[in-house]
Amino acid sequence: MLKLPVYLDNNSTTRTDPRVVEAMLPFFTDHYGNASSRNHPFGWEAEAAVDEAREQIAALIGATAKEIIFTSGATESNNLALKGVAAMYRKKGNHIITVATEHKCVLDSSKRLERDGYSVTYLPVDADGRVSAEQVRAAITDKTILVSVMMANNEIGTIQPIAAIGKVCKEKGVLFHTDAVQAAGKIKIDVIAMGIDLLSLSAHKMYGPKGIGCLYVRKKDPRVRLEPIIDGGGHERGMRSGTLPVPMIVGFGKAAEISRLEFDEEVARTFRLREKLRKGIMEALPETYLNGHPTERLPGSANISFAYVEGEGLMMGIKDVAVSSGSACTSASLEPSYVLRALGVGDELAHSSIRFGVGRFNTEEEIDFVTKLVVKEVSRLREMSPLYEMAQAGIDLKSIAWAAH
Repeated sequence: MLKLPVYLDNNSTTRTDPRVVEAMLPFFTDHYGNASSRNHPFGWEAEAAVDEAREQIAALIGATAKEIIFTSGATESNNLALKGVAAMYRKKGNHIITVATEHKCVLDSSKRLERDGYSVTYLPVDADGRVSAEQVRAAITDKTILVSVMMANNEIGTIQPIAAIGKVCKEKGVLFHTDAVQAAGKIKIDVIAMGIDLLSLSAHKMYGPKGIGCLYVRKKDPRVRLEPIIDGGGHERGMRSGTLPVPMIVGFGKAAEISRLEFDEEVARTFRLREKLRKGIMEALPETYLNGHPTERLPGSANISFAYVEGEGLMMGIKDVAVSSGSACTSASLEPSYVLRALGVGDELAHSSIRFGVGRFNTEEEIDFVTKLVVKEVSRLREMSPLYEMAQAGIDLKSIAWAAH
């Protein structure tokens, strides 16, 4: 039985897996100790649960438990990585390299550092949304202390050549941070093989609770040091003070474990459903364009532009489907997506783009329903569009001199 509305916005957040909720519940009522209370069983029990979650999260990315620093989410993790490194390594240099299509919290942290006297290079991307290791190499100077490149983009799903970039950073002795929020559980991550020194994760993008994330901070070769941005009781190896939210951490650990154990099956399934949706829409509708890299992309992500259709109008027409135009964090603004602009997508097409995020709980039936609905609505909106009619008649719209009123 199909239940409406259909949720296809799994890039912005995911439903918490019932197995995760089940793991969390006892830590609200039965095992409610403070993980820092070292002198009674309630505290020991909480600490043991936190330690287990660290192991589960570390196993997902090839790290050790002691390298996992809990935060309130990926925004804080990204802030801590950039600002923490900038402050700690200031004597070594003041140059940071990142990418034009990073998440807003990386771009805004970079802008803050620029106001504080740091120099930041924003690398451009190609038409598929990728940067190359060669670009990174060319941008590194003797003042560079950090390179931050997201593993997979939240809007277009493009995966960056992280291992190649990590190799360049190692050669040059520069720290390498990656925002792996969208990638975790969807592509294999190995911090050692990929040469990653700092990595940000968030539980709510991988079927865990909202409000908890972590930063992987490498302990050796090199040992990374950070200046904290929150001061207090010296929790989390002195890098992030604050009482640990044990239930959320337990949920995060369980979510990471499920992602690791069910990885192959889940990736295959979301990829199959996404391809069914993408082909169903794009083969039925002319003048539709997939944004991002055709193959180096997340299994569940499809960002499609529909020429001659207003994105907002289309979203109204398919209100039984939860999707987003642009990214969730910037959808309050009327500007076309800065990520699509960076790919060279024109404003009209950028405004007509919809991001579909297929996830763990989507069904075949939902995908069939959404495909039919989108095809029907785009066709209806185009029938009302004089521009579409002119384009169909072979008129080159770029050559028309529109009269000004």
